[in-house]
Amino acid sequence: MGFATLIMMGVMFLIMYLLIFRPQAQKQKEWQKMLESIENGDQVITGGGIIGVVLSVKEDRLLVRVPPDNLRIEVTKSSVMQLSKPGTAKEKS
Repeated sequence: MGFATLIMMGVMFLIMYLLIFRPQAQKQKEWQKMLESIENGDQVITGGGIIGVVLSVKEDRLLVRVPPDNLRIEVTKSSVMQLSKPGTAKEKS
């Protein structure tokens, strides 16, 4: 009976790994790759909802211009949740 329980626990761990841990690790890798690809002129959306255009990229920070008053703010790279390269997204009129 102990061997069957051990096998069942192993199967449960394998299912949890395939359904929870592995997809989360893949999302983390994609997000990290996105952060590394940020360049000047890209449009970013932060976790706080700030939408702006990247003016300069530093080690772990970005200088972002926020319209309509062209306010310049510095945000951490890790706060960026979404990135769109120029010319890839349809602009609304």
